[in-house]
Amino acid sequence: MKRIRNITVIVLAIVISACSSTQSLQEYYIDNTENPNFLHLDVPTSILKLDEADLTESQKTALTSLKKLNILAFKKTDANTPQYEVEKKQVKAILSNNIYTELMKMNTDFGRATVRYLGEDDAIDEVIIYGDNDEKGFALIRVLGNDMNPAHFVQLLQAVQKSDYKGEGLGALGDFLKG
Repeated sequence: MKRIRNITVIVLAIVISACSSTQSLQEYYIDNTENPNFLHLDVPTSILKLDEADLTESQKTALTSLKKLNILAFKKTDANTPQYEVEKKQVKAILSNNIYTELMKMNTDFGRATVRYLGEDDAIDEVIIYGDNDEKGFALIRVLGNDMNPAHFVQLLQAVQKSDYKGEGLGALGDFLKG
């Protein structure tokens, strides 16, 4: 009986030590939804109004695989600069986890951005877009969907960049980052 108990203790110790102590992205979102330095939005993908755009078949396929966007943005001010640095470092640590695969890097009007995904190469369940600007802050966007294809998703991002979509419906985010 003592031997079984010792084996159980050893197995539990191995299981506990194997668990990651790194916070998940979902936990980070939840932990910061009430933080006054952050803006949190849950947005349906219909807000992008891409169903009205002239999309290719692969872009239409990508659009139908999307469910919603979760947006978490930190607005940097003189008063919260130390917290901005801590939060930015924490997000980058979460995103450096090897469960996320980097899809692309971009330079935007806002600042530097990276696109990562979670899931299989041909069936993505979550795309994470992270962008930061040391003057304005950072934004973390989770694109949730079912079996999204990376190639189609990149084409969809390009369609959004070329579209007439100017952030309608995301005014709170624009106002938050501007003002």
